[in-house]
Amino acid sequence: MDPVRAERARGLTVGSLPAGTRVVVLGGSGFIGSAVAARFAAVGATVRSVSSSGRAPCADVEGVAADLTEPGRVAEVIADADVVLPLVLYTGGGTYRVGEHEAAAAARVNVSVVRSVLASVTAGCVVVFAGSTSQVGSGARDRIDGTEPDEPTTEYDRQKLAAERVVLDGGGVSLRLPTVYGPAPVALDRGVVTAMVRRALAGVPLTVWGDGAMERDLVFVDDVANAFVHAVVDARRLAGRHWLLGSGRGVGVRELFDRIAASVAAHTGRPPVPVVSVPPPQQATAMDVRSLVADSTAFTAATGWRAAVGLADGIDATVAAVAAREGRASDPYSGN
Repeated sequence: MDPVRAERARGLTVGSLPAGTRVVVLGGSGFIGSAVAARFAAVGATVRSVSSSGRAPCADVEGVAADLTEPGRVAEVIADADVVLPLVLYTGGGTYRVGEHEAAAAARVNVSVVRSVLASVTAGCVVVFAGSTSQVGSGARDRIDGTEPDEPTTEYDRQKLAAERVVLDGGGVSLRLPTVYGPAPVALDRGVVTAMVRRALAGVPLTVWGDGAMERDLVFVDDVANAFVHAVVDARRLAGRHWLLGSGRGVGVRELFDRIAASVAAHTGRPPVPVVSVPPPQQATAMDVRSLVADSTAFTAATGWRAAVGLADGIDATVAAVAAREGRASDPYSGN
């Protein structure tokens, strides 16, 4: 077992999740969904992963292929569920970002599927949604605790907020996620950490927008998966509101890239690639160039959860996973 994950398995204390609890993860072959599905299976739940591919993240999870935008399909796959986790995400352009021309198509996944869940669940079924800390918008303070008004400034965040309101109005729970990174059972994240690890492994300089002083709050994917287990166990006390996940510690983007370059260098035995500043691209949004750090004190007080994997360990685990999955376990230039 990966040393980071071994430590998480030893350190996790979750309350009582009844044996055989049937958990349905919509979007279970994605980055976060596959990690969440695998974690619920590990703590004794009966897990169904539903996705367009039907690929199960591990042997203990049932994989079901379905187009959840088809009428009646959501109701069909969650009919026997005790817990539903709608973790679907529109990635039509290969990214979570939603362009103006994609808004309607994205909403059919990001919002309409969630509406179908709340319209179809049976009484007593627990629903936990994955929101985003960025829903507060570009005008919020840099360090947030969940009490801020929501004024989303991107289409992605507007759709996240719309879906979240459906969940909360139906008595569900929303976990607002910060930047999530690391290796999951069947997928690597499409975010900045993995992208920069790939560049560094290929010997390409890492480019940071401007001075790179803007801070990000990063949480390892295993910690996020554990948070969903805690949210289900404590769903009654959490119901009807959103909760922030975060480490509470911001890291500057330039510092993050320096750490990635150093970790890749240690892994490969090569000198670290340089980190160079470039102007932000024209399509950069206000959310891209601002700092955002989440205070998860409220969720920790309610559930006992906290982010436990440190950034250094998390980056090292991600570097090892990316190198191994791309066939460059020790030397990215060897071709082996």
